[in-house]
Amino acid sequence: MAQKPGNPRKLAPLSRALVETGFIIFLFYSNLLMGEFTQTNGQGKSLLFAVKDIFTLANFMIAMITALIGYLVVEYLRRKL
Repeated sequence: MAQKPGNPRKLAPLSRALVETGFIIFLFYSNLLMGEFTQTNGQGKSLLFAVKDIFTLANFMIAMITALIGYLVVEYLRRKL
């Protein structure tokens, strides 16, 4: 059963945008998680406490906005170069 590709050219930019914004969000949250375990934030915090502390609606909105801005900047530079 061979399937007809439904215009794969239109799917490629959407897939690339999802992967790139997802990677930026991953970097954002990993940076927040690493910050939870620095000396300034105190010793003895558990991983569960840190995860509960960083996964908030405010942090998610910041991650989404910065990921979209980052994606737009990368796309602009990709087209200019």
